[in-house]
Amino acid sequence: AGRLTVIVARSAGYCYGVERALQITENALLSSRTPIATLGPIIHNPAVVNELAARGVSAVDDLDAIAAGTVVVRTHGVPPAVIQEARRRGLVVVDATCPFVTVAQRKAAALRDAGYVVVVLGERDHPEVAGLAACAGPASVVVEDPVQLDRAALRGLRIGVVVQTTQSYASLSRLASALAPLGRETLVYNTICEATQQRQEAACEVAGEVQLVLVVGGRNSANTRRLAALCREIQHRTYHVECAQEIQSEWLQGVDSVGITAGASTPDEEIEAVVEAVLRRAAKA
Repeated sequence: AGRLTVIVARSAGYCYGVERALQITENALLSSRTPIATLGPIIHNPAVVNELAARGVSAVDDLDAIAAGTVVVRTHGVPPAVIQEARRRGLVVVDATCPFVTVAQRKAAALRDAGYVVVVLGERDHPEVAGLAACAGPASVVVEDPVQLDRAALRGLRIGVVVQTTQSYASLSRLASALAPLGRETLVYNTICEATQQRQEAACEVAGEVQLVLVVGGRNSANTRRLAALCREIQHRTYHVECAQEIQSEWLQGVDSVGITAGASTPDEEIEAVVEAVLRRAAKA
């Protein structure tokens, strides 16, 4: 548009796990005659969650908020005990956990059962990490950065590692390097989703080509925040927005090129709306 070039990352927006979860929820809406609730937001995108709420799918924090009906397990998964308790209460359980998260949970449980102390690399308060830690057992350790490791407590032990699926390879590499001299035996399962890596690589490519980056997605989305952080390391003029309305005209002043990427919970229409908003502002300049 005039002097402005807009580049959208080659890999951006919905991933397989998100599309699958939304389709599972849609099928539940069509087939169920009972109330439907999700344990937490089905994906980390406020607009999508609000749209589902308008159609009768409520998002609740725990099982006590569901008297009867169907409960949909979110993409991030939950501790296995939560699913067992839901079934004990007579609720219909529809599991929309991302298959990659399910694999990570199984790896964590296998390490626990084999006698390893499991280190979970991920954001401590993230729901996916809560599920991984539950599968890894009470002796598991959650770290967001290798500097948080209690090296004395781990020295000489058999250590196993699983990773939140939206972490970066760089973070995993740093953790593996930190653990290598500590454990008597260290077994690392790389449970990072391949789509996450592709999205991060594509975002970094764009950030290196433009004067400003817009990262689109929910602020409660871990993978979107990580995209913004990675892009900011390359292009300091990086802004995380949830929607097109948040774009500020002064951001675009003196800018000839804008890169756009989006988190795994961001629908195409939100990406397109951001592109259109940028082009409209360029046309008026």
